[in-house]
Amino acid sequence: MTLLASAALIAMPGGAGVDMAEAMLAPTSAEQALEASQPATGHPDGVPQVPIAQEQAAPAIVLPQPGFGTAPEAAPPSLDQIEQDDTAIVVSGARTPKEDPMQAVNQASYEAVQAVDDAVIAPIAMTYQKALPSPVRSGLRNFLRNLTEPIVAVNFLLQMKPGKAAETLGRFALNSTVGVAGLVDVAKGKPFNLPYRRNGFGYTFGYYGIGPGPYMFLPLVGPTTLRDVVGLTLDRFLMPFAVGGPLRHPGYVYGSFVIRSLDERVENDALFKRIREESNPYASYRELYLKTRQAEIDVLRGKADFQKEGSVVLPALTPTPPPVISAPAVDTAPVAPPVPVYVSEPVVQPLPAGY
Repeated sequence: MTLLASAALIAMPGGAGVDMAEAMLAPTSAEQALEASQPATGHPDGVPQVPIAQEQAAPAIVLPQPGFGTAPEAAPPSLDQIEQDDTAIVVSGARTPKEDPMQAVNQASYEAVQAVDDAVIAPIAMTYQKALPSPVRSGLRNFLRNLTEPIVAVNFLLQMKPGKAAETLGRFALNSTVGVAGLVDVAKGKPFNLPYRRNGFGYTFGYYGIGPGPYMFLPLVGPTTLRDVVGLTLDRFLMPFAVGGPLRHPGYVYGSFVIRSLDERVENDALFKRIREESNPYASYRELYLKTRQAEIDVLRGKADFQKEGSVVLPALTPTPPPVISAPAVDTAPVAPPVPVYVSEPVVQPLPAGY
């Protein structure tokens, strides 16, 4: 319709049609004002027209870094910071001792042995105690102990103690003859007064400064150390190999082991019960064994005295006193409650009297 009107106006005579057509096609003042207000971008919406050849690549998306927009997470305080903080409650305790590097394995072995002891060994030992009168059990104990006297004498000689070696051999001669093959310990009474003294190759190693080595808890052996394992092996097998005969017979080997184990279980029943009442029975048992062995070696070095039956007065295993906790400084500003830091420590009671 517009094209037909334009053509008709142009065809009017005298150029009047052309002038009227130009007037109709010319922009109005409102359109001019609108065009002037728009930026000269070549697009009615004002969006720049960028040639395709000059388009830029889209900017890469940058992900926020960890913690972006949030406060950084505070690192946990170190042990030194905790110890210097007066408001922290710290219960200090000893870490895994260096003499027990295999503590996890040893503790698992200890727990397994205790389970077997509760189910099998302890009931059999109590039956053994009730079935055999005390004189019979004492006679069997004296008989087996008398067979170890030559080994004790040898180790006294190795420790340069010929007097103690002679006394031990005298005990062996008296008990083997007058004491009916060692069933009766006549040497310890009057007029001889020759008490039994424990000794062995483990003691000799310790006497000459060989360290105990790592602590171990072994089935059928119990608490021991590397040094004592080697010494016990020599103690048990040297005499049978040297003498031979019935001492090598399986009946004697296994029978003596069973009788010795049951007798020790009966004699130490009260001690074992007290150890199990500790907060950490395994650590208490370990400390008792290590301190006992060290005290016996100190006896050989002249740092302690022999007591009856060769026992020694052991140092008391007293609990470590609790740490003194200083009161925090008074501050008017509200303070967050302190976070307690617990480090476990075994609590060991003193040994039973007369042990």
